[in-house]
Amino acid sequence: MATTNPIPRFPDGFLWGVSTSAHQIEGAVEEREPSVWDEFSAEPGRVRDGSTAAVACDHVHRHGEDVALLAGLGVDAYRFSVSWPRVRAKGGLDFYDRLVDDLCAAGVRPVPTLFHWDLPAGMDWLERSTAERFAQYVSEVADRLGDRVARWITLNEPAEHTLLGHALGVHAPGRKLLLDALPAAHHQLLAHGLAVRALRAAGAGDIGIANSHGPVWSAGPDPADVAAADFYDTLLNRLFADPVLLGRYPDGLGELMPGDVEADLGIIGEPVDWYGVNYYAPTQVGAPQGTETEFGGVRMPAELPFSVREIEGYPVTDFGWPVVPEALTDLLTTFHARYGDRLPPVLITENGCSYEGVDDQARIVYLDGHVRALHRAVEAGVDVRGYFVWSLLDNFEWAEGYTRRFGLVHVDFETLERTPKASYGWFRELLREQRR
Repeated sequence: MATTNPIPRFPDGFLWGVSTSAHQIEGAVEEREPSVWDEFSAEPGRVRDGSTAAVACDHVHRHGEDVALLAGLGVDAYRFSVSWPRVRAKGGLDFYDRLVDDLCAAGVRPVPTLFHWDLPAGMDWLERSTAERFAQYVSEVADRLGDRVARWITLNEPAEHTLLGHALGVHAPGRKLLLDALPAAHHQLLAHGLAVRALRAAGAGDIGIANSHGPVWSAGPDPADVAAADFYDTLLNRLFADPVLLGRYPDGLGELMPGDVEADLGIIGEPVDWYGVNYYAPTQVGAPQGTETEFGGVRMPAELPFSVREIEGYPVTDFGWPVVPEALTDLLTTFHARYGDRLPPVLITENGCSYEGVDDQARIVYLDGHVRALHRAVEAGVDVRGYFVWSLLDNFEWAEGYTRRFGLVHVDFETLERTPKASYGWFRELLREQRR
């Protein structure tokens, strides 16, 4: 069980929220254009349980019920994503108009993410034109919703979308390019910078990006292990942070990117108002082992210049991820030291875990530990302004289908009935205590 000691108070104005993404919860696939994830999920063997997100949580038709759950939870803000394929369909922004209106009426601030992996079918992040088309789409969304939306997120986790979708082929669009996937990283970063400019032009003044990060531990003191861990750390923690925060790529990577990289970095490095961190667990990495390995359901080919190892000595989630709250403190203090005054205020835009059951005491322990770890980072001088739990609802968990449950609210995927879990009640009480 979580400790009974009260969680320390966070600073006044600290933002408490929950997160979701469009493809994982919306359903109503017939009311939008297809995405790369629709195409990927339709291929046999791509999704663990053979499922698709055609219905998911049917959020498009049940969003009133879900807004009521948000209001009952007492969160300040709701981070959701806008589906580019839905916006491209006739009347596609009408749904988000209704959602934003309902959130505002419920006293919950809308925080839209403009890209969360569901690229319209027929587009390709290996092509520069996709970044330019993204900026046009962002302008359209901002023009429609900007009168009620104060805070925006450009992209979610371009690192995972690049690694899992373009390098290893276990996510959409299913390519296995290994390091030849780097142009997809560059074009997503360029899309971020162009989106920042488009949002500024539309009058937005509170813009960030949600990047995934976590400490990388070397598998041992051997120089080959240390070098492999350093390389993986660069891919996870610097490839997508350095260009945004410093306006440059880590040494050796800029020359691997397409186009006029220096000119593009001037766009990518457009100042953001805050920096979003998605954190789940640390990673242990060693030298290549010469054979294919599997970690967290992801097959790692032997050709990679590193191997991901199991972390022992910690409890694990149902996904097999180690539960290490103190690693969140270490991550944030490391970023604070690395980037100094180039690091704007930080929001934890995702943090959560997969566990079965409605009486989900293990999730409470996980969240309790990570909120306390976050407070220790604040005490150490990191300017953290908010925390979003992943996720409000059990949902379509990408290549895992419906086999993993991250929600504070249980969803019966046959009846679509929502049932708040014990962790929902725990988080609601935490928010009440923080406001007393």
